[in-house]
Amino acid sequence: MKLLLIEDEVELAATLHRGLAQEGHKVTLATDGATGLELATNLAFDFILLDVNLPDMSGFDICSALREAAVTTPIIMVTARDDVADRIRGLKGGADDYLPKPFAFEELLARMDAVKRRMERPQFSPIQPDGSLTVGDLHFDPRTMTLTRAGSPVQLTVKEMGVLRLLMESPGTVISRTEILRAVWGIEDDPLTNIVEVYLSRLRRKLHALGPPIVENVRGFGYRLTA
Repeated sequence: MKLLLIEDEVELAATLHRGLAQEGHKVTLATDGATGLELATNLAFDFILLDVNLPDMSGFDICSALREAAVTTPIIMVTARDDVADRIRGLKGGADDYLPKPFAFEELLARMDAVKRRMERPQFSPIQPDGSLTVGDLHFDPRTMTLTRAGSPVQLTVKEMGVLRLLMESPGTVISRTEILRAVWGIEDDPLTNIVEVYLSRLRRKLHALGPPIVENVRGFGYRLTA
């Protein structure tokens, strides 16, 4: 693949460049944000590895600018900033994944493969003509508030149904804890409450009793439906 590496740390950039080249990738290196943004905007790449803390501009701003310019190239942000708020900011800004430093090179390759698989999946809308939602073997009818998995009914509470509907409307997309709190409970983020974790645990237990795991806990990011 043709990769754009935007990284100002000389040693890390050299290590990544060498490792990725050994994996058969063609790597273009940019050591500052302005050059990286120009290359990503004007040239075609299969992947962008983007550092957050660049000398001239933020990786968050670069990511947002690329998405606003309709650049759809997958982006993995790599950064020493491991704060949850930063991760959420990166994902909301259009990043496809967020990898805190230090990291194993093998993990970077695995995450690149995972993002590539997601990008290669056929895009579809889970919303059916009658307004119901179908994702994999899950079928939810909001008119009757009924849910089935592989044809078997699943009894959920109203809040559990609200959480699942949010996940089903964007399959494969990580939905943050803050988004779930706001959409289902109508409150802003409250670090002292574990209500989201409690309801997701119940929801996963009920769904996974009828089939393979489909609600994934992306630690530090949120939850997503993988069916």
